Amino acid sequence: MTTILDQIVETKTREVAILKNSFTYKHFEMMPGFKRESRSLKSAINQRSFGIIAEIKRKSPSAGILNSNLTYAELAVLYENNGATAISCLTDFSYFGGTTSDLEQASQAVKIPILRKDFIIDEFQILQTKAMGADVILLIAEILSQEQITQFTIMAQSLGLEVLLEFHEKEQLNKLGDLADFIGVNNRNLKLQETTIQTSLDYAGFLPENMLRISESGIKTVHDLHLIKAAAYHGALIGESLLRHKDLATFLPELIRA
Repeated sequence: MTTILDQIVETKTREVAILKNSFTYKHFEMMPGFKRESRSLKSAINQRSFGIIAEIKRKSPSAGILNSNLTYAELAVLYENNGATAISCLTDFSYFGGTTSDLEQASQAVKIPILRKDFIIDEFQILQTKAMGADVILLIAEILSQEQITQFTIMAQSLGLEVLLEFHEKEQLNKLGDLADFIGVNNRNLKLQETTIQTSLDYAGFLPENMLRISESGIKTVHDLHLIKAAAYHGALIGESLLRHKDLATFLPELIRA
């Protein structure tokens, strides 16, 4: 059975082919973001002991349209002003409504680290990520081989990008190695589009101790954050619960105080 994740990867494969026909390595190297010094999410989290990565996206296959009258740059500033440690930007257009220019504008608007969240399947996208002005790149274990994960991680870090390596199924842990900067547990099953923070709680004891641990998706309340932190996670990536909230300027500080 074809899943939504299969469809996304198939679409992304076509998009990368178009990208390679439209741009060159030299083009990316000449962009301002490529030359900018990266902002370290690892340092930011270590300074706080726990960090909130606040996410920006317009829609998703599971949630549909996420209403916001603010641009990515305006949301990024709002997140930064209300205590977010970093910002996650969805740049996939076909399924999440994001664009590369969204991330570029957000990166220029704030001083905190920016994570590019997309479906990275080719080294060319890593160069593009650096050129956009991102500081951290997401790699998804479910769609990459162990060899690709190693190769992509080394390349990203050589460009000054930190790597958040994400998995959902425990069987994917054998792909992790020890090179990534962060290990992310995605509480959303990308194939079934079902979400529960119990995934992070169940897997906590199996995660490598030498990596910072991030719990991703499905975190909606202060109580959820207490559970995640008690399970020895160093951060949480929160998106839909922020974007759907009527008063972000109150809700985000409340989560951070937790």
